[in-house]
Amino acid sequence: MHGKYFFLSVCLLSFTFALNAQAPKELYWEDLVPTDFVVPEAPPPAIDHEGNMTQAQPNAPLVESLDGMLVKIPGFVVPLEGDPDALTEFLLVPYFGACIHVPPPPSNQIVYVRFSEPVPIDNLYDAVWVTGRLSTQGWKGDIASVGYRLSGSAVSAF
Repeated sequence: MHGKYFFLSVCLLSFTFALNAQAPKELYWEDLVPTDFVVPEAPPPAIDHEGNMTQAQPNAPLVESLDGMLVKIPGFVVPLEGDPDALTEFLLVPYFGACIHVPPPPSNQIVYVRFSEPVPIDNLYDAVWVTGRLSTQGWKGDIASVGYRLSGSAVSAF
């Protein structure tokens, strides 16, 4: 009788570990900055009258231990590729208007997100959760230098 309960306990424990192994690590923006990094005192980035904005800290340090990790992170979407109904590429930023209305934040505060299939983004004014595999391989575009990439698997309301 004890053998049957032991076997059942081992099966349940294995199932629990398997579920936890598939659960993404929930990250927040401060988790993307190394703990020993001190933001240098600097004047605000320049904005010229042509609409060009200079990015503060385009080569900010990354948390290398996050490379390859399945994560879930909240943020706001800056569209790059797609149509009005769905996107395949976007930047995920910590606050609304980053990279559009105000200069881009440091590179370790921007995530380049790519989905293999278009995903609907209902409202660009609302924050979303994005789940996927994180990489510390940066990305550079016309808008900003980006520290992290994410191969997206899901988007949901925040």
